[in-house]
Amino acid sequence: MTLDVKDMELYLVKWKGWPESANTWEPKKHLKCSSLLKQFYTDQLTFLTQSEPGKPPVLKNNIKKLNPAIVDFVVKKAKQRIALQRWEEELNRKKSHKERILVENRVDLEGPPMDFYYINEYKASPGINLAAKALVGCECLSCPSDNCCPAGAGVQFAYNEHGQLRIQPGQPIYECNSCCNCGPDCTNRVVQKGTPYPLCIFRTSDGRGWGVKTLQKIKKNSFVMEYVGEVITSEEAERRGQLYDSKGITYLFDLDYASDEFTVDAARYGNVSHFVNHSCDPNLQVFNVFIENLDIRVPRIALFSSKTIKVGEELTFDYQMKGSGDLSTDSIDISPARKRPRTVCKCGSTSCRGYLN
Repeated sequence: MTLDVKDMELYLVKWKGWPESANTWEPKKHLKCSSLLKQFYTDQLTFLTQSEPGKPPVLKNNIKKLNPAIVDFVVKKAKQRIALQRWEEELNRKKSHKERILVENRVDLEGPPMDFYYINEYKASPGINLAAKALVGCECLSCPSDNCCPAGAGVQFAYNEHGQLRIQPGQPIYECNSCCNCGPDCTNRVVQKGTPYPLCIFRTSDGRGWGVKTLQKIKKNSFVMEYVGEVITSEEAERRGQLYDSKGITYLFDLDYASDEFTVDAARYGNVSHFVNHSCDPNLQVFNVFIENLDIRVPRIALFSSKTIKVGEELTFDYQMKGSGDLSTDSIDISPARKRPRTVCKCGSTSCRGYLN
């Protein structure tokens, strides 16, 4: 077949499943991929918008050849889109909760993090035992009752009939465990069921890296997610903290409910919470939770909504906020043993303290 290519708009096509040596130039009428063409033009507009901010982007259809810079951007954007799609699929294979995780980057060419491994629960570092399980449970037919798990621990029942918090920050949560007589529909089983909302890991446009937003409205006092990572000793946290400071990252969360022996490090191992940004005016609140492991030195860290959160709103928590609800310099990524360089806060809230530590 021969084509008269004079004044004809041609597209270089990379055929799926074939090497690049098999690429061909095709006229638009041969292409049956309207969504890919739409994405092609969208990427061009994105490049022009970013390269000439403030000017209305204009696509010139009468040019003989695309600007090499545009070609380079479109190709990189396509490769990034494929990489992010594969990462999204990987996250959804590994997660234990039912709601989907989406990934979105409309800001730059950043792809998936290279040294991050998704986990659903704490990962014990060498020498730390997290295998302790509850030996007893409640015998309630319908929780709560006078002999329910919270009562046995001497604390208030944490939830109302809708699974929303009815306790104040600083109070621990004791949920029913595998030894309890109650079933999976028990109102005292909330955190253990995992994240109940579809969430999106997205690239922020103000230099804060990745962030997380909700794709569903979240009512006040609702469980959103757990903060999980590698459980390490405080001494190891001090060593890693010095390294993280030099890189400008913050992923250490001290487990200081009853002592300061252990820290959660979500830098390499974590879940969606790894990508949640700090805010001095957050919409998530930290609570200490005990379910199977009743060792008060190692509470599970749950993030609950402190206000109603709209669809598409970014999720944030205060990196200095502990499970007790107060602010302290020995909370996230801050060790009482040694002062560290101060990290500038970029949360942008009107109540911003200026620094993360």
